[in-house]
Amino acid sequence: MAAYFLRLTGIYWRRWGDKGNRLNLASGTGFIRSMAGRSVIIGVEGCARAAGRFDEPADKLYNEGLYLLNTKKDAKAAAKKFEEVDRQHPYSDWARKSLIMQAFSYYQAGAYDDCINTSRRYVTLHPGSPDAAYAQFLIGSSYFDQMPEISRDQERTDKAVQALEEVVRKYPESEYAVAAKRKIEIARDQLAGKEMDIGRQLQNAHNYVGAINRFKVVVTRYQRTRHVEEALLRLTEVYMALGIVEEAQTSAAVLGHNFPESRWYKDAYALMQSRGVEPNESKGSWISQAFAQLKF
Repeated sequence: MAAYFLRLTGIYWRRWGDKGNRLNLASGTGFIRSMAGRSVIIGVEGCARAAGRFDEPADKLYNEGLYLLNTKKDAKAAAKKFEEVDRQHPYSDWARKSLIMQAFSYYQAGAYDDCINTSRRYVTLHPGSPDAAYAQFLIGSSYFDQMPEISRDQERTDKAVQALEEVVRKYPESEYAVAAKRKIEIARDQLAGKEMDIGRQLQNAHNYVGAINRFKVVVTRYQRTRHVEEALLRLTEVYMALGIVEEAQTSAAVLGHNFPESRWYKDAYALMQSRGVEPNESKGSWISQAFAQLKF
């Protein structure tokens, strides 16, 4: 994951000459692009200063953070160093740059809550910055990396979807929108899986109304996930158990129409035949309407 984000954001490092430990940021993509082609060791002219003397120059603190992050592989220490830039030079452009690097460092360290809080602060303070898209992406990725297994509460999975959808909605042209969409698909599949897990438990307990409600969520909200085929089969089974044959026929028919080669359809068709009926779609059914505009 670390290598992926280094490639994604274009963070590449190299020693620059033989004079000391100066580090230069090589050309890349993402939020680092604005610094490509020029040394990060620059003067502090043009940076707004708070009253009084600083403990250390902003550029020195910043480059120490880069050194800790890249050479020492100590992301937490790097985050603290970038935080010092913000503390000692709060009105400088270095503070803005350090804030996004602080968020990235926390992500690299697996300190997800700190990454989320820092990234949110960046988005709030610098909503028009080109780096705002990356900060929002870090929020979603931090939740995404904490998604639990299906049997557990999916609050963080839901938050991952919400945060990543913000990337797509607010920054559709950014390079992070594509990666956000991929993660959204995975997270939504997880949420659908959770609904199926609960629905199957309710069905096995003969709580058919409760089971229908869970399977309905999958059919109406998560139609493009891999779970929708099974959800339609389970609806067929539950409606047949309740004696609501027309809805069962519709569920089986919609399953067969959209997924004719599915093993779940074969089971649904066999169930229909065992009861002496055939799949038959009722256009007025909520199941039919849910799929009316959908194209796979």
